[in-house]
Amino acid sequence: MIFIAAKFRVLPEYAERWPEIAADFTRATRAEPGCLWFEWARSVEEPTEYVLVEAFRDGDAGAAHVGSEHFRQAQRSLPEYLAETPRIVNTTVPQDDWSILGEMTVPERR
Repeated sequence: MIFIAAKFRVLPEYAERWPEIAADFTRATRAEPGCLWFEWARSVEEPTEYVLVEAFRDGDAGAAHVGSEHFRQAQRSLPEYLAETPRIVNTTVPQDDWSILGEMTVPERR
């Protein structure tokens, strides 16, 4: 799978509304057949920073995402709400879902 983590620094006046601002892009991406997940999280230390964790089935799915109309629309509309160009880590991982974190096993709860 293609695994991506991206940091988006949002202008302070839009930080509370970012999930709403990015909602159409988020919904459309999640509906792509090759999208495994597309999840936003907000930094607990930097209130204007959102982290996007996303994964696509393979390189073809990633290319379809970048080539989609909703991606092009996001390229046109989202930068006006950002304080800087997003930063990204992008890699190919030989798995298709999250793995268990064996170093922090949680006992079975009853």
